[in-house]
Amino acid sequence: MNNERWLLPEGIEELLPPQARRLEQLRRELLDLFTSWGYELVIPSLVEYLDSLLTGMGNDLELQTFKLTDQLNGRLMGVRADITPQVARIDAHRLLDRKGPVRLCYQGTVLHTRGDGLGGSRSITQIGAELYGHSGIESDVEMVCLMLQTLALAEVGSVYVDLGHVGIFRALTQAAKLNPEQESALFDALQRKAVPEISELLASLNVDAKTRQSFEDLVWLNGESDVLSRARQSLAGNAAALKAVDELEQVAERVCSQQPDLQLHFDLAELRSYHYHTGVVFSAYHPGQGRAIAQGGRYDDIGEVFGRARAATGFSADLRSLIALNAEKVDAKNGLAVGGVFAPVNDDPALVLKVAELRAAGHRVVCELSGQDGGAAAVGCSQTLALKNNQWVLTKALD
Repeated sequence: MNNERWLLPEGIEELLPPQARRLEQLRRELLDLFTSWGYELVIPSLVEYLDSLLTGMGNDLELQTFKLTDQLNGRLMGVRADITPQVARIDAHRLLDRKGPVRLCYQGTVLHTRGDGLGGSRSITQIGAELYGHSGIESDVEMVCLMLQTLALAEVGSVYVDLGHVGIFRALTQAAKLNPEQESALFDALQRKAVPEISELLASLNVDAKTRQSFEDLVWLNGESDVLSRARQSLAGNAAALKAVDELEQVAERVCSQQPDLQLHFDLAELRSYHYHTGVVFSAYHPGQGRAIAQGGRYDDIGEVFGRARAATGFSADLRSLIALNAEKVDAKNGLAVGGVFAPVNDDPALVLKVAELRAAGHRVVCELSGQDGGAAAVGCSQTLALKNNQWVLTKALD
């Protein structure tokens, strides 16, 4: 017998009853939270044609996208690796009659061709929210605060937030007049914080001394709020970069006014998803975790390729990662749900009616099967239905 036939592909997992129950509960709670903030649910398709799926920010995801051929017409399709490009298409193409800000939320599975190198899953249960049609810092603040409310509802414990702004790097590359190849090389070195490599690369380019020093300073511009004052000194003379620092400071101040206990950290070399983000970027971290547990940022004009350039900001998280951070919410004892009512084997119409009434009232009711062993305890029920004085009533289940 080949036992390997039961193995799942690397990075692909399944959830057993306790974890699946908690994930579904959290999914419903979070979608209700988003609704209470004015966000409307959309459900994009699992697959799309590549020329739509890998458009705009989707180009950054090409290596992560599984590709297949549509047997009906021979066109290439892709299994989504991120839902954000799909929601951007919906706003730009399907909701043209909405001229003002549009708030959308979503939840669904995304699939990656490879993991993140940190042992992460390739099958992610993504949930998130997007706000289109507003370019002010108020929408950035709203998105960071909604992300924090999401994590609070998931009860993941203490978190801290990293704030950055890709506009600073963009302003410096424009001042240095770098071509795309030079910009890409510098971006890669900066992400790795490879200081000698950055210095060597800048020395080989025709960049003025002031701009060169500003690039080198980015590596060290991370930490508490004093980072912003140090950034202003380093970026003096570059109006666009200083404007980005001002925006970052305003967002931080407004978020902290609503979340006074928030641990806030700045990293001006944080250029995650630089190729499509255009402004403030943010990530939430949990102590002991090597990757962000939620992240987002501004990506204006993402819908331009669909015929409608709009300001946009959003965030997303992986539901599986969130429930894993709060394992005590999952009761793994015997893999059973806790609580509920056990109904014995009996054809009495009054019992059938009582079971229906309890279920309609929201109770979990498990009906006994003939020959079943273990009684109520075997199916995780704490109460049982018993016939007393010709009436079916709830009694405490025997251990």
